[in-house]
Amino acid sequence: MSLHKEQQIKIYNTLSGKKETFTPIEPGHIGMYVCGPTVYSNVHLGNVRTFMSFDMVFRYFKHLGYKVRYVRNITDAGHLENDADAGEDKITKKARLESIEPMEVVQRYTVDFHNTLNTFNFLPPSIEPTATGHIIEQIELVKKIIANGFGYEVNGSVYFDVHKFNESYTYGILSKRKLEDLIHNTRALDGQSDKKNPQDFALWKKAEPQHIMRWPSPWSDGFPGWHLECTTMSTKYLGEHFDIHGGGMDLKFPHHECEIAQNEAAVGRSPVNFWMHANMLELNGQRMSKTTGNIINPAELLSGKNDIMSKAYSPSVIRFFIAQSSYRSILDLTNDGLLSSEKGFLRLMDAINALDELKAGTASTFDIAEWQQRCYDAMNDDFNSPILIANLFEAVKYINQLKEGTATLTAEDLELLKSSMHSFCFDILGLENVGITDSSSEKLAGAVELLIELRQQARANKDFALSDKIRDQLAEKGIQLNDSKEGTTFDVK
Repeated sequence: MSLHKEQQIKIYNTLSGKKETFTPIEPGHIGMYVCGPTVYSNVHLGNVRTFMSFDMVFRYFKHLGYKVRYVRNITDAGHLENDADAGEDKITKKARLESIEPMEVVQRYTVDFHNTLNTFNFLPPSIEPTATGHIIEQIELVKKIIANGFGYEVNGSVYFDVHKFNESYTYGILSKRKLEDLIHNTRALDGQSDKKNPQDFALWKKAEPQHIMRWPSPWSDGFPGWHLECTTMSTKYLGEHFDIHGGGMDLKFPHHECEIAQNEAAVGRSPVNFWMHANMLELNGQRMSKTTGNIINPAELLSGKNDIMSKAYSPSVIRFFIAQSSYRSILDLTNDGLLSSEKGFLRLMDAINALDELKAGTASTFDIAEWQQRCYDAMNDDFNSPILIANLFEAVKYINQLKEGTATLTAEDLELLKSSMHSFCFDILGLENVGITDSSSEKLAGAVELLIELRQQARANKDFALSDKIRDQLAEKGIQLNDSKEGTTFDVK
């Protein structure tokens, strides 16, 4: 059964700045492209949040019965340090620093990317193309742009003529930036003398002698511009006009703006009906930053081996935490927030597990079909997962009343409640029904907590010999105590 015929979805379109009713170009089919990672370092939590948002979108479309072609690329060449035309290729730089081949860098961090996303229970995309696998197509696209008068070659590099393009189209249509403002705010930069104007961006860059990653082209041995890659790969697999293009908010300008310009310059039309952007992830109220040390990576969050969180958190608790905010909202990652999400997640799983033990009655106290539609209404409203979760906890209340015998459901409604809870929690939100602890580990946790309390009393009494003995003997058994200003936690090795 195709549920999509019964559900009308509204999506916030960055292009128009408002929610619009979503109608696919081809009935029953959806083409969606999301900008993937540049694989020169371990995937960070901000990336995970963005890709998790689109994983949920992908899951919802599939649940509704759409046939979805979801394309998410791997950038393995051409992404320069300042995300534009200058500096060193990020992958080449990493290879040079570690004295390894660039493709060793690519392989290492592509594997890390896939392993991390698998840990968080992501569905794989339909197609995962790489930039290096589409060099020929990118060269052909540059030829089209030059032939149409919107690209020019200087000293082996090819640039996009933004000013010429703006005479026929609108550069800045997505980000709402005006070219005259960009001109006013642009300072002349060293190394940009080849360009007609500072706003022009690279379509093809001539490789310097020391640049390892290079390919032959009509203009020079070089490599493609970063913006060109996504235009080429999205249109190759989804056509010149497709339904949805997604990515992080940080890509809206210049990356996505340049994608629109390239497509219009090459084929005369804007490529995408709906542009979707996931917002930023903060850590304790501040932007994540390697330079300030305000950063935590997925492995540290999952293992608990960090100085920021009080304990380790499971992948499903982190997914649940992320789903409790709209994908368009800034999300602040905090220990208190994760602890609260863990409690909520466990309540939800306990309720789902209890459903299997419930017996049907002769009448229904609740209108389960109406509740189910409210869950769909939440997702239909720009994938509003926080409202969906609020509705799921309404169901938790129902389930608790059913357990207590103060409410009843017919066999048909009980089955509808079971199937709906499974669909929304597991198929759409991507959670996994794993308890944080089993009964034996709960007993272990209780025993260790008692020893931690005895150790704290010993320290308060200045009996440091006993305090150290408790810590050391637990360590011999593979239980490590972690003292911090928030208190003492433990890890089982």
